[in-house]
Amino acid sequence: MQTRLYIGGEFVDGLAGGTIEVINPADGTVLALVAEARAEDIDRAVQAAQQAFPGWAATPAADRGRLLLALADAIEANAADLARLESLDTGHPIRDTSRLDVPRTAAAYRYFGGIADKHEGSVVPVERGFLNYVLREPLGVAGSIVPWNFPLMFTSWKLGPALAAGNTTVLKAAELTPMSSLRLAEIIAETGFPPGVVNIVPGYGHTAGARLAEHPGVAKLSFTGSTQTGRSSTTRDRPASPVPGCCCTSRSPMSSSAPSSASLPVSGSGPRSTPRRRWARSPPPRTGTGCWTT
Repeated sequence: MQTRLYIGGEFVDGLAGGTIEVINPADGTVLALVAEARAEDIDRAVQAAQQAFPGWAATPAADRGRLLLALADAIEANAADLARLESLDTGHPIRDTSRLDVPRTAAAYRYFGGIADKHEGSVVPVERGFLNYVLREPLGVAGSIVPWNFPLMFTSWKLGPALAAGNTTVLKAAELTPMSSLRLAEIIAETGFPPGVVNIVPGYGHTAGARLAEHPGVAKLSFTGSTQTGRSSTTRDRPASPVPGCCCTSRSPMSSSAPSSASLPVSGSGPRSTPRRRWARSPPPRTGTGCWTT
């Protein structure tokens, strides 16, 4: 399988030529050497996503949905391979990866494939002589930073809603467990997604993750990980502030945003990251969102 960065529809080496050792947690052996994305590679990925955005946003929603449904079918067709790879990379029992991780990933992509052409605007009742309507439009490039624990499922929770709504994506896979994400990139390429719509770049948080979090070309950032890293990723200086989405894995998460000193309680889903999670959004919502409707 491919072990290079997936940028602009092609598998490429990092510009600096760095690699990451992916370790089998069961016995400490090296599974693979994966290309390492650094800041300059994130720039390439965001540029590819920006170039692909106008065409993808203009693609009929039903066609976007059909591609996501085809991706779900392809994941199921490669279920055994993906389950084995996920077990080797994360240490999850094969029972769990074959019965939970892979089926849930396919189910999530299928869900968002079905909802792609049902994400509608509305006409708001107002007084006679006026017309008030809501038009939902994609934001642009959606950046995602994911942790090590459920790498395959996280691709569906991050990429699925963003793609269904017409956004293009850059996903920074965790350096500890990038294998299933890169295998998924192969499947995405085979399924027929246009080049640049999906970009998958494994890398370290302090280099690739930091650049993605502060990149001015990213319209929305979705992050799942530690509290410290999440706080850092949403407080970086940026020319234009995106709408951040943070996955709450605590039973009683609190979100605070400057300049207000008040904390906003947000309903959580318990100690594990699951598809039932809720999102905390710091700044006021931007007009015309269209991704992460979970």
